[in-house]
Amino acid sequence: MATSPSAYLEDSYATKVEHYYNSARLDYLAELPADPAAAILELGCGNGATGALALQQGKCGTYVGIEMFEPVAREAEQVLSAVHIGDVATLPLPYGRNHFDVLICSEVLEHLVDPAAVLGRLAELVKPGGLVLASSPNIAHWSIVAELIRGRFRYADFGAMDRTHLRWFTPESFAELFEGAGFEVTALNRLGTLPAWKRGLYALLGRRFGHLTWYQIDVRGRKKG
Repeated sequence: MATSPSAYLEDSYATKVEHYYNSARLDYLAELPADPAAAILELGCGNGATGALALQQGKCGTYVGIEMFEPVAREAEQVLSAVHIGDVATLPLPYGRNHFDVLICSEVLEHLVDPAAVLGRLAELVKPGGLVLASSPNIAHWSIVAELIRGRFRYADFGAMDRTHLRWFTPESFAELFEGAGFEVTALNRLGTLPAWKRGLYALLGRRFGHLTWYQIDVRGRKKG
C-alpha cells in the first residue's frame, strides 16, 4: 500500500497503458529553433520520446529528463543525455542557475503536491530569455462544470479527472503559476484544434466564457530578465 503521495503515484502509474508515456510532443518540437548548442530540461519525460526527436532533429545538443516512474525512465536513459529518476520535489539536480535554454512541462504539474515550489526551483535553472512550454488539463471545461452542478466529482483513468492528479488549474490559474515562478507568459491558448461546432460555440461564448471549451491549457513563455 502506498504511504506517501509519490509512492501512491508510482503505484498508480504502474497501471497506465504504454501509450501514456510514448507520445512525443510534436507541437513543442515545432516551436523549438534548431540549435545544436541548446540544453533542454523536461519534467516528466516519460520514455524520452520528445527528447529523442529533439536531439535527432538538431533542436538541442543536450536533453535532460526528470521522471519518477522508473521503468519508463530506464527507457529514456537509452535515448536522452541524462535522466534523473525520482520525485522532483526532493530530487537533487546537479545544475547551476541559468543552465538550460528550454523547460518543458507537458501534462505533469497537476501530478505534484506543490507545483509552485517545484516550478520556482526549476525556473532558477533556466537562462533569462529561456523558453518554457507547458500544458495541463482545464478543470473549468464545460463537461466538468456540468458534473459539479450535478454534485459529481468522479475520478477516471485518463483526462482532466485522472486519479493521479493532485492539483487542478483553470487557464487563468495556470498562467499565474508561471508568472509567479518568474516567467512572462507570451501565449495562453487551448491545446489542439476544435471541431466546427465547438469553434462556433467558442465564438459565441467569447473571451469571457470561451475557456469552457478548453479541454487542455497550453502555455508558452520566456524567463524574465
